[in-house]
Amino acid sequence: MLDFKELTFADKAWMQPLLDMSSYRSEEYNFSFCYLWRKVFCYSAARMNDYLLIKSSRCDRPPSYLYPPGSGDITPVIEALRKDAAAFCTPLMFHCVLADQKALLESLYPGKFEFLELPEYYDYVYDAQSLITLAGKKLHSKRNHINRFISENPGWGYEEITGENLPEVIEMSNRWLSEREDESASLMQEARSVSSAIHDFFDLRLDGGLIRAGGRVVAFSMGDRLTHDTYLVHIEKALGNVNGAYAVINREFAAHFCNDYLYINREDASGQPGLIKAKQSYRPAFLVEKYAAKFIG
Repeated sequence: MLDFKELTFADKAWMQPLLDMSSYRSEEYNFSFCYLWRKVFCYSAARMNDYLLIKSSRCDRPPSYLYPPGSGDITPVIEALRKDAAAFCTPLMFHCVLADQKALLESLYPGKFEFLELPEYYDYVYDAQSLITLAGKKLHSKRNHINRFISENPGWGYEEITGENLPEVIEMSNRWLSEREDESASLMQEARSVSSAIHDFFDLRLDGGLIRAGGRVVAFSMGDRLTHDTYLVHIEKALGNVNGAYAVINREFAAHFCNDYLYINREDASGQPGLIKAKQSYRPAFLVEKYAAKFIG
């Protein structure tokens, strides 16, 4: 039997090398992402040979698995996952399968997996230098937003998040949440993830930056490395009544932490129309396609 256990900070030591073996550019293949969402999705982890296994065991649905990152013959691993799922009287289900993983499953198990495309969970990936420079006609409006912010906020500044200013980040995050009239389950889940990122910021060794205007924090962002050439932005928040604050923290955070990367993954839009529009407005280089997969035998 596979020995799945709840994620802890200590797990990064053995999980990260397995994640690095595959270098998948999807948010789910980042240790911090898994840790920040561990309680929302009830994540647990196990190891089999040189593969990392992640299981989601939410009480309102049958268990599902992340397609395993790692190296070596994956067939025994998939068979072990089938047995683990069978213990819960359910077929093996993967909640995240990328395009090349889908092709491999189809070749190993022809006709035995049923796939469902998940466009609402596609990751938006950008050229790093594009977000840093905002050059070209297509991003002209973003430069205008930044210019408006600068004109309306003389003396504004960028700071890295530290132990000294972290309490102000917490205050701004709470203010951002209070601005939302929506109390949907998805917002509450996101708020839980953001709270974990702030609380565990130093233990996870996240990068963080903030924008200060008028003496107060009006925007902040957090992220860390996804692969050798791709950076992952976990969180980006700005006060809605501060014109251009989102555009400024986006550019400044990228400029300070992403110069050594080819790409920046800004995660998915969770099917939210406003967030989809915002992510598309920055002209992604490509989207990371995702599928759900169910073993139908």
